[in-house]
Amino acid sequence: MDIKEIQNLIKFVAKSGASEVKLEMDDIKITIRTGSDDKGETTTYVQQIPVNQPVAQALPTAPAPAAAPVAEAPAASEDSKYITIKSPIIGTFYRKPSPDKPMFVEVGTSIGEGDVLCVIEAMKLFNEIESEVSGKIVKVLVDDASPVEFDQPLFLVDPS
Repeated sequence: MDIKEIQNLIKFVAKSGASEVKLEMDDIKITIRTGSDDKGETTTYVQQIPVNQPVAQALPTAPAPAAAPVAEAPAASEDSKYITIKSPIIGTFYRKPSPDKPMFVEVGTSIGEGDVLCVIEAMKLFNEIESEVSGKIVKVLVDDASPVEFDQPLFLVDPS
């Protein structure tokens, strides 16, 4: 597998919305992780496996994922009074119904049950995501036109 094929694979995975892809071939092992940080950066590990050694010895990976939960712990305690609205599907998150329309909600917008908060495009279908709670939008956790995973937090809502 040459560098161009690896770059194309990284682009494909980033566009697909998958959070992690592992590919193992005879002499190479590739792990691609996306969406693991707020910047939307993609992390790729490419590891050459010596032909004369078994694959089991090549499995240790970088300890980077262990650091991620530690960084999220303080934010969770600060935001514990807020309700998190999560993505019900995998797809691309949009804050507007179309490019020439205003955003569904902004920080500070009061919402009620059934109000449309955003749309998520999945397989060329645009799914309106409605609020299940009433309150006020405190924070938008995802950038417009970004890929989202199932159960990924999208908004923080103050129910008071």
